[in-house]
Amino acid sequence: MTTDAIVSYRTSADGTTLEATLLAPELDVDVADELRDNLEKAVAGSPCRQLSLDLAEVTFIDSYAMGALVGVRNSAAAAGLTMVLTRPSAPVRQAIEVTGLAEVFGLDPV
Repeated sequence: MTTDAIVSYRTSADGTTLEATLLAPELDVDVADELRDNLEKAVAGSPCRQLSLDLAEVTFIDSYAMGALVGVRNSAAAAGLTMVLTRPSAPVRQAIEVTGLAEVFGLDPV
């Protein structure tokens, strides 16, 4: 397991999924660029086929950070990985659903 200031990484037991746990409780303009750069770097060097972002600890996300996640999703797709968001907190899920990005990020309907 590799841990960064805002992201912790591990590879699934079968080696197909890069599991990233977001550690910053608030994803906003102050951390969005760092988050995007960190995740894009991890995706670029990964032999995995999927990037899974665990959002359980995130309690707030703003539009700038949401845009950063869309950028990461696009970078992951270009590298041959699908990206899904898992375990979003209620306020984060609501923000994702309001923006119409739930399906794009692979969130199951509630």
